[in-house]
Amino acid sequence: GRHEVWSWTTATKESLCLMWQKVRVQLMLSMSFLTTVFWYCRRLYSFLAQLLKRWSNFLQSKLIRNLSVLPEVDLLGYSVREWKGETKQAKHMREAYEELFRSCHIKYLRQVKRDNYSVIRAMLFQVFSQGIPFPSWMKERDILKLPEKLLYSQGCNWIQQYSFGPERYTGPNAFGKLRKCMEALKTNWAEICATRDHEERGNMCNILFSDESKEYKLYEAIKFIMLYEVVEAYEQIKSREEPVHNLFSLLFARDSSSDPLSFMMNHLNSIGDSICLDQVELFLLGYLLQVKIRVYRLHRFNTEEFQVNYPDEYRREWNEISLLTEDDRYYHIPLFRT
Repeated sequence: GRHEVWSWTTATKESLCLMWQKVRVQLMLSMSFLTTVFWYCRRLYSFLAQLLKRWSNFLQSKLIRNLSVLPEVDLLGYSVREWKGETKQAKHMREAYEELFRSCHIKYLRQVKRDNYSVIRAMLFQVFSQGIPFPSWMKERDILKLPEKLLYSQGCNWIQQYSFGPERYTGPNAFGKLRKCMEALKTNWAEICATRDHEERGNMCNILFSDESKEYKLYEAIKFIMLYEVVEAYEQIKSREEPVHNLFSLLFARDSSSDPLSFMMNHLNSIGDSICLDQVELFLLGYLLQVKIRVYRLHRFNTEEFQVNYPDEYRREWNEISLLTEDDRYYHIPLFRT
């Protein structure tokens, strides 16, 4: 009996040992497999993370390269880089920048793309980024219908000669293109200004102002609104129905813009192509957008024209935007810090 018990116990132990050896082999193989899988997953994760980082850097660099309003830079640092040397002009400009820094609390600026849309771009970017709403007159009427009203109701068939910046001739297509420009302005303005979060609104502006085809539509819409306002004022002057703003008297006093057609042909058609807005048109732009435009003209430093407001007559409730220019041609956006 004892021998049988011993034999049974020995057989059981041997069976358990064999079973454990098999299980241990399986466990070791499983652990080895899991370790290998973990290692490959870790390598894959590292690879994907690096790939994502490179792709993000690529997109960011592409966005910055295409961005027509660059991120903010230090004002005095920009001044030193741009105006090196000891020439009279370089010293004058550096002094002007130092005055902005010291007295006006302007610590940074955002460079704006140097083309003939510069001033409209700098203005519209601030209108959008600050969340400035539509002016009151735009809320009262549908700006999408302005091209139709000008062409059909007021008989201005000469708007077929309207030029879209560098695109000098459009002919019968002008009406359809103007309509698309107005749609782009209304849609983007409403969407961005409805965004309450300042950072999110800034990101939306960066995306919009990195797409040439979209942003140029905005500028052409602004140009057309200027034309529409000029036509309206001209009709009021002829009919003597109601007084118009003094800026229209200044505008029509020029030999090159004595009526809406000459204003379009000699001024608006070239904006974005070969010329920028002049000072009278800045008055008009501030008036129709109902914003006070404060311009720091650095080449006029130490004169009464160093700081100029457009228009000079404005309402207290109007929002204020600021521009900075070195030559009355290209404009940047000054940023204030207290």
